[in-house]
Formats: sequence, structure tokens, C-alpha cells
Amino acid sequence: MPIVKLHGIELYYETHGEGPAVVFLHGAAGNHLSWWQQVPVFRERYQCITIDHRGFGRSTDPAGAGGAEYVRDLELLLDELEVDRVSLVAQSMGGRTALGFAVRHPQRVDALVMADTWGFFDWPELQEEVRRLREQAGGQEAPLAERALGQAFQAREPARTFLYRQIAGLNPPRDPANILPPAGAPDRAAVSRLTVPTLFIVGGEDTLTPPAILRRVADIIPGAQFREFPGFGHSVYFEDATGFNAEVERFLGAHVRVPA
Repeated sequence: MPIVKLHGIELYYETHGEGPAVVFLHGAAGNHLSWWQQVPVFRERYQCITIDHRGFGRSTDPAGAGGAEYVRDLELLLDELEVDRVSLVAQSMGGRTALGFAVRHPQRVDALVMADTWGFFDWPELQEEVRRLREQAGGQEAPLAERALGQAFQAREPARTFLYRQIAGLNPPRDPANILPPAGAPDRAAVSRLTVPTLFIVGGEDTLTPPAILRRVADIIPGAQFREFPGFGHSVYFEDATGFNAEVERFLGAHVRVPA
């Protein structure tokens, strides 16, 4: 199995295809399997790298460091794979890893896709607004794997809803506090200085990271693009893979040079 030992953990990863590197970073209800609708498409032109964040899937986290080490894990993995430049495609929790890496290493990132995530960086006023909007939406007591899909999708696609929850169920038990934003996360000023080409994608029915929140974040990053998918929830990559893939392919095509 493709497991690499990094500063006290075993990190599971997979690589598929050849070309410029694209790292896919899953959310808290997922793992490397979450990208089953993306990898077969993007591996035709890119080297697709999927991982299990520490404490998810097959990756270990014996000390329970969680989110405090996500960016460092990615740094070490890319060094191990001798990958210098990447594009990052992140969903929900994975946005913390992607944004943190992009702020720390902008010269290594060709393009940044933030799907149903604002990276959960240090912006107290926005964090309070997120809390208020989530309370208005209700249903916060439901398991994350239920809240992460749009209600219309769950009614229309019971088989894929079941698959989504099965993938989430493969993750080991963990302390929810381990995925909270760590101390030292980027602040608003650092994010507003980001020069990496950035695309925000969000479902119109996303109650976890509502469209209004992602639009506010996109507005502070110079040149950032914003794309809303009406009728879908917090997992556009899973719910509308065709539309998601097309939007990401367009964006990467504009910013990543693919050898002929």
C-alpha cells in the first residue's frame, strides 16, 4: 500500500495519471475514496494525488494532533514525492489544508479550488456569521454525513446517498476537536494578500458553508472566482460531479500548463 511515514504517523496516499500534479483534499465526512468521480477524469491530463488526512481512512494519528499538522503533512508528502508545484482541490475541511499551504507556499501553487469551504481561517466576524446562519438553517444535531448533502439530492439519489455515508463510515472514531482550526491558522490579512489563482465553488443549498460566506471570502482575494451550483448542498463534487469536474477543468486549464 502507498503509505509514507511522516513525523510520527503513517500517511496513506495514492497517485494516478501523469502530468502536472493536482492534490485532492477531502472533507471531514470523507477520505481518499471521496474523489472516485474526479480521479478517472483528471488522471487523463494530470497526476492526481489523493490522501487520507491524518486520523482518516488508513492514515494514523496516534498523538491526536489532527488539524494542527495537516499543512505540515502535505509539505512532507510533496517533498517525499519530489513534487515541487501543485494545484490544490479541496472540499470542506480539506480547505484548511489547501489554504494554509497556499498562504505558506504561494510560489508552489498553480491554482487553488476551494469547494464548499472558506478554509476556516482566523476571521472572528465571519465565524460568528457562519454560526448564526447554521443556527437559522437548523438540523445541527444531525450527523455530518447527513448535513453534507443537499436535501433534494438525498431524496433524488438514495443509492449515492448511501454510498456517501458508507465512505464516511470507513473513517475511524476521532475527537471532533481534532479537526478544528489550529492555533496559527492564517488570518484575514494573510488571506487577502494571496496571489494564487483561486476558485470558490459552493452548493446553493449548502448550510454548513453558505454561499454568502464564500462570496465574502472570494471578495477579499484579488481576482478570485466564485461559482454557485443551485440545488446542491455541501458536497458539490459528489452531488454534481459532471458540473464540478467541468468547472475545475476549465479553471485548471486557464492556469496550469499541460504538456502536449
